[in-house]
Amino acid sequence: MSQTLAAAPIHLVETPARMRGSRVEADRARCATCNLRDLCLPRGLNHEGVAAFAEMVSTHKRVKRGEALYRTGDAFNAIYAVRTGFFKSRVIVDDGRDQVTGFHMPGEIVGMDGIGTERHTTDEIALEDSEVCVIPYGRLEEPDMQRQLHKAMSRELVRDQGVMMLLGTMRAEERIATFLLTLSQRYAARGFSSSEFHLRMTREEIGSYLGLSLETVSRLLSRFDDQGLIAVRQKHVVIRDAAALRALVARQGAGD
Repeated sequence: MSQTLAAAPIHLVETPARMRGSRVEADRARCATCNLRDLCLPRGLNHEGVAAFAEMVSTHKRVKRGEALYRTGDAFNAIYAVRTGFFKSRVIVDDGRDQVTGFHMPGEIVGMDGIGTERHTTDEIALEDSEVCVIPYGRLEEPDMQRQLHKAMSRELVRDQGVMMLLGTMRAEERIATFLLTLSQRYAARGFSSSEFHLRMTREEIGSYLGLSLETVSRLLSRFDDQGLIAVRQKHVVIRDAAALRALVARQGAGD
């Protein structure tokens, strides 16, 4: 049974006052040239909008593997753009078990769970050494920024709806196939290989997210390997037959 990890310190990238002017210029350039720009809040902003956004993102946080960016009950005052690394969102259910509610990659926004109540409702845990851009929520007041935030929230809503479909209608093998295909697409959107990648999460965490047991996840990954759909060695996955994985999911959509 998993236990809640004790809150660990988060490492801030501090900027001396005398360096802030040059740091703002550096942040402007970094946002303007960031290869995650089309996945983050600045997508669709003009040059002036990107410059305004960069001025907000004057602080970055580094979060070591296993540490929390924030925890359930923490005061909400910012949202975060994942710059490097990988995170999982989780809640602790009544019996003390972890329930994974999402995985977050570079270019994605986390922390929006706290907007409604002004308190975070999940733990955000780094699955590897990571860094985020801190976006103070109070400064997201301009119309252009509000539109970008609403778009980000809409993307999260669509993703949540997809998870609900996974848990509500798909059989176990279809959940695993969809999970692998979705990861493939998300890696491809970031310029990485869509057919070969490393799983940052454990099989137990995958099972928690998909509503499956650890044993079921391991068994199905092994079956897909035996069938030639994927090659899996510990956490390294190669998708050998994406068309067959898509066909497996399509059969569910056809009511098979």
